[in-house]
Amino acid sequence: MNSATLLWGLLFSSIGMGFFIYGKKQTRAVPLVCGIVLMVYPYFVPSTIWLVVIGVVLCAVPYFVRI
Repeated sequence: MNSATLLWGLLFSSIGMGFFIYGKKQTRAVPLVCGIVLMVYPYFVPSTIWLVVIGVVLCAVPYFVRI
């Protein structure tokens, strides 16, 4: 684990916290679930490139999936 992985993980976890709070207050499932996943997945992804790719995809999901 290097500093880039830690910083990207911190960034995506912070965005996930925002999605989680928004989803909880608005009672919307997609931002809530994406927020939880964004907060947890950096612990399981060792590669920085995959961390960024998965994070960008998960951040984009609530904007395109409206349930």
